[in-house]
Amino acid sequence: GVDRIMTMDLHADQIQGFFDIPVDHLYASGIFVPYIKNLNIENLSIAAPDMGGAKRANAYSQHLNAPMIICHKQREKANEGAQKLENDNVVGKITAIGEVKDRNIIIMDDMIDTAGTITKAADMFMELGASSVRAAVTHPVLSGPAYDRINNSALSEVIVTDTIPLKKDEDTSKFTVLTVADIFADVIERVHDYREISSKFIF
Repeated sequence: GVDRIMTMDLHADQIQGFFDIPVDHLYASGIFVPYIKNLNIENLSIAAPDMGGAKRANAYSQHLNAPMIICHKQREKANEGAQKLENDNVVGKITAIGEVKDRNIIIMDDMIDTAGTITKAADMFMELGASSVRAAVTHPVLSGPAYDRINNSALSEVIVTDTIPLKKDEDTSKFTVLTVADIFADVIERVHDYREISSKFIF
């Protein structure tokens, strides 16, 4: 009976092609950009945790008028199907492409799973002379050792949305949760009233 789907920050845009009904693909940029601007961070740089996230990071860097950094990583073990256990999700060598020293860096991504890549990137940035490292991630999956890794890492703040609730029995002191409720409510109302929704997309 479903005749329309509304979702946010799909891991791959191609997922929309699996449906033969309208798909409204919303973006967390409408929440993250105002929050980041209100932080008034000097020497801000936007980082992609891997080559696959470069397009997203570039959009944020242009909108926030900040330079971009790309992390290049090599996994020590391949993640293959059912064999993807938390201990298999291991990041090997990681390097930075871009200016890091004395920069306040925000790593942008669509989701945090075991937090191996993002915490290793944050620690690397600090070792290379960054002033601070934050992360802004839409979906906090946070499986396995993710909470411990984040709390023991150089990340000073992890900005997430409430598309997935944080676990109440974990230490969430580093997390800032921004709600997606207002964006979804506004777009639902616009769709119901046959009004345009394109103005709700920052990029």
